[in-house]
Amino acid sequence: MMHFSCDVCGKDMTRDGAERYVVKMEAFASCDPGVLTDGDLETDHIEEMAQLLSDLEEGGDAPAPLPACKKMRFDLCPACFRKFVNDPLGRESAAKFDFSPN
Repeated sequence: MMHFSCDVCGKDMTRDGAERYVVKMEAFASCDPGVLTDGDLETDHIEEMAQLLSDLEEGGDAPAPLPACKKMRFDLCPACFRKFVNDPLGRESAAKFDFSPN
């Protein structure tokens, strides 16, 4: 038997007929077409690639590249799904923090 629990609140949704929602998200880099200029045509791209490869070989402290695409899947109970649909980016809940002055 498959076990399902809400990925937000942890509520068990395994029992038969338990209502649950699946949220699938995909995040990827935007790729807007660039404009080709005269400078692009005059650039020595082979030299630029050689420099990039040299930099990669020398530098071990470079930050890890971001993945080109990230796919995510979440199981949500009805209450958490309702909250997600009303505020998918969590902006409202983030604005509710009220810190006391020290």
